[in-house]
Amino acid sequence: MILITEEQSAAIASHKLAYPAVRAALIAACDPGAASFPVVLGHASDPRNRFTIKSAADASFTGLKVGSYFPTNDAVSLPRHNSIILLFDQERGRIGAIVEGGKLNAYRTAAADAVATDSLARQDARVLALFGTGHQAEYEAQAIARVRRLDRVLVVGRSPDRSEALVARLRAQGLAAEASGAEDACRAADIIVTATTATTPLFPEEWVRPGTHVSSMGSDATGKQELPPGLLSRARLFCDLPEQSRRIGEFQHAAPEADLKAIGRVLTGDEPGRRSAQEITVFDSSGLSLQDLYMAQAVINAHRPT
Repeated sequence: MILITEEQSAAIASHKLAYPAVRAALIAACDPGAASFPVVLGHASDPRNRFTIKSAADASFTGLKVGSYFPTNDAVSLPRHNSIILLFDQERGRIGAIVEGGKLNAYRTAAADAVATDSLARQDARVLALFGTGHQAEYEAQAIARVRRLDRVLVVGRSPDRSEALVARLRAQGLAAEASGAEDACRAADIIVTATTATTPLFPEEWVRPGTHVSSMGSDATGKQELPPGLLSRARLFCDLPEQSRRIGEFQHAAPEADLKAIGRVLTGDEPGRRSAQEITVFDSSGLSLQDLYMAQAVINAHRPT
């Protein structure tokens, strides 16, 4: 059995590694032979601390990811998020590989955003509005900057101190970041990314300009909500997996008749992406286990090249 520790996977992880692995997983998710099984949502003894189990299978991989979100870790200066990926040996039914992937998960999530944004945002998109100042937000900005030349990154957060801290980190990485109010950020943005744990919309629909691309990265459980339903009714809607997005993603708040497109079908050319410069596109990332399995294999390959 292969065991890759958090320290090993964190040293290997990168946006460069994540993008092709996640892109391949999003395409694989659309194959008729692929299966994404119902998500298990649970909590620890302290119900504020939650975990999710996601599992999947396709022609290449079978396995699962356990992801945890423990906000009480703030008190002991540890990350809120962690995860571990288990890959089955499909010939023997035993676990063939264990990959600890707390940091890896951040790259995986951001890569899904980057793949979708690269397919759906206007080529001349230059201004990013980033909602959220937590663990994931920094990775989102880095990943988007790899697929579009960003002139401005407008950081929107509830805490001025946390917003300024994120701005400082992004500036140190060469991004032209600044703290902003929600309305100013939305009205200026070509791309809006929400990476929060919100349960109510972060902004009203009228602040979003025609031609904007929006990625909702934080809705991965029933009750979570980042976007106004009115925006969903006037935009074209894309997601990692329609049936899961309906259950636990942002599109649980979309109208029942809304037409949801899997981004994997855009990547293969079976569905059109952006059709005009004025169209609003929305991508919902509820997170697929196949993304984790493909990421785990990419780390294994990099750790022990064949």
